[in-house]
Amino acid sequence: MTTKNPASGREELSHLIISFYEKISSWEHAVVRGTGLSPAQMHAIEIVGHHEQSLRMKELAEHLGVTTGSLTVMVGRLEQNGFLERRPHESDRRSLLVTLTGKGRKHFKKHHQYHLKLSEDVLAALEPAEQQHFIKALGLIVKRL
Repeated sequence: MTTKNPASGREELSHLIISFYEKISSWEHAVVRGTGLSPAQMHAIEIVGHHEQSLRMKELAEHLGVTTGSLTVMVGRLEQNGFLERRPHESDRRSLLVTLTGKGRKHFKKHHQYHLKLSEDVLAALEPAEQQHFIKALGLIVKRL
């Protein structure tokens, strides 16, 4: 019986993660090309779009992994271009809420369809039993990272 070297498994996984990231990143850039949005801006629209209600700037910054200072510039541009609106929080004068405009919602819905198609393509590479294992494993990984 042979056992695999754990170090070689980590190396293989590292290469696969990098390759997967590069493919997703290239795909994301191709999808936003021609929209006038950067992938980061589209990601902000996407996060707000997945929330039924407005998000606080602080919450959006946490989701994006950026500071509220750097987010302010991005949200300002998105607001200037008609994708998002900022308004004061009703009970917390220090907070601003971010919501999608009609134009932002339209871009979100279209981009979400691209994500659903990508998900179909990823799952199509797997057998039905593998699909459920992949979804479960990816969910565990995302939760722990």
